[in-house]
Amino acid sequence: MLFGMEHSRFWRIAAAGLVLAMAAAAFARASSQQPTLEELKERAANASAAERPSLCIHISELQLDAADRFYVAGDSEQAKAALADVVAYSELARDSAIQARKHEKQSEIAIRKMAHKLADLKHTVPHDDQDQVQNTVDRLQTIRDDLLAAMFPKGVKK
Repeated sequence: MLFGMEHSRFWRIAAAGLVLAMAAAAFARASSQQPTLEELKERAANASAAERPSLCIHISELQLDAADRFYVAGDSEQAKAALADVVAYSELARDSAIQARKHEKQSEIAIRKMAHKLADLKHTVPHDDQDQVQNTVDRLQTIRDDLLAAMFPKGVKK
C-alpha cells in the first residue's frame, strides 16, 4: 500500500514538473518573438484598414512609454521624436478606424488613456518641454473628438 502512494505521488510531481517546463518554454518563445518597433511599423503600413487601428495604437503606446523613458533619462530630443510618433500613429489609427468602421471604440479608449498619461507626464518633465507635451495632449484630444464624432454623429436618430 505504501508503494502505491509513493508511486502515485511520484507521477503527480513528474506531471507538475512537465507542465511547468512546458509553460516556461512557451513563455520564453513568446517573449523572444516580440516584434520590434520597426517591424510593427512595417506591419501597420502593409495591414488592411480593419487591422491597422490596433497596430497603430500599439505603436503609439510603445512610443509613449519610450518618450517617458527618454524624459526620465533627460533626452528631450528623442522624447520629442517619440511624441511625434504617438500623434502620427494615433492619427493613422483614427483614420483607419473611421474608414473601416471597426475598432473605433477601442481606439478612442486607448487614446484617452494615452492623453491622461501624458497629462500626468507633463508635470514631471522640465519646463521647457511642457509645451510640447501639452501640444501632444491637445492633438490626442482632437483625435478622440474625431473618433467620437464618427461613432455618434449629431442629428442622426437610430
